Formats: sequence, structure tokens, C-alpha cells
Amino acid sequence: MMEWWHLFVSFFLSNVFGYGGGPSSIPLMYQDIVTNHNWMTSSEFSNMLALGNALPGPIATKIAAYVGYEIAGWVGVLITVAATVVPSIIALIILLNILQKYKQSPVIKGMTLLVQPVIAIMMVLVTWSSLVESTNEIGYLQFFGIATVAFYLIQMKKVHPAFVIVVGFVYGGIFLS
Repeated sequence: MMEWWHLFVSFFLSNVFGYGGGPSSIPLMYQDIVTNHNWMTSSEFSNMLALGNALPGPIATKIAAYVGYEIAGWVGVLITVAATVVPSIIALIILLNILQKYKQSPVIKGMTLLVQPVIAIMMVLVTWSSLVESTNEIGYLQFFGIATVAFYLIQMKKVHPAFVIVVGFVYGGIFLS
């Protein structure tokens, strides 16, 4: 019962304070899932995030469903998905009405512009943590080799990131197991 409450609060807060959607919610979820509750290791979180990004749909909901299921089965899925989606639905309806009414206000413009650096730093911290974990696990040479190939495929060849993630999984399954 207490675990259900922790699941609900963790995902509720991550999504209420995750201004901007999945990218800003991910560091908050990471903090709760890996650091605060030890529901997963950093490596497990990175794998889940990579696989979740390869699948269609919002990343926050996929993370919630997976973690909820791992911790409390189907009840956990219902709890975490509800905690993820319901606050967004309510906030979206209320905030869009307010933003639409005051869209020319310098205060509203300032608020939306100034939160962007905070989100960027949160993403850098999650990226850094993933980089450290990966280089410790597979070494600098493989890490930078894989990163270079992924960058080349995504940026230069315009391959969809989902396909690059699948190739990474296959490579890891064959060469890093």
C-alpha cells in the first residue's frame, strides 16, 4: 500500500513540475526512480529510456507504465499512468485558458522564456550521468565510437533516432553481452 503511494507521488510530482513535457520530466523521474527509491539502477533507467524513445507515444507515460508494472504490477501501471496523465490534462485545460487570455503579458512571456535554461541544465545532468555510467560500463573507446556513429547517422544521414536506438540494442546484444 505504501509503495502505491510512493509511486503515485513520485510520478505526480515529476509530471506536475516537469514543465515542457517529457524532456523536463525525465530528470525528475530519474531522481525519484534511481536516486530516491532505488527502483532501478542508472543503467536500467538508461536502457528503459532508450527503448521508450524508440517506441511511439509520450516518453513520460511509457516510463510511468514500465516502472509501475515493475514495482506493483497492473495496479502500479494504473497508478503511475493516472499520476502522469491526469495532472497534465487538468493543467492543460486551465493553463491554456489563462495563457490565451494573457498571452501578450510581459510576465507570461518572461516566465516561459526563463524556464528554458532550467530544463536545459536538467537534461545536461541526466546526459552527464548516462555518459559516466556508459563509459564506466563499456569504456571510452566503445562509448565514443558508438556516439560518433549515432551522431553521424542521425545528423548527417538523417536516419530516424528510433532506428539508431534499435541498431544500438542489437550491437550491444551481440558485442557487449
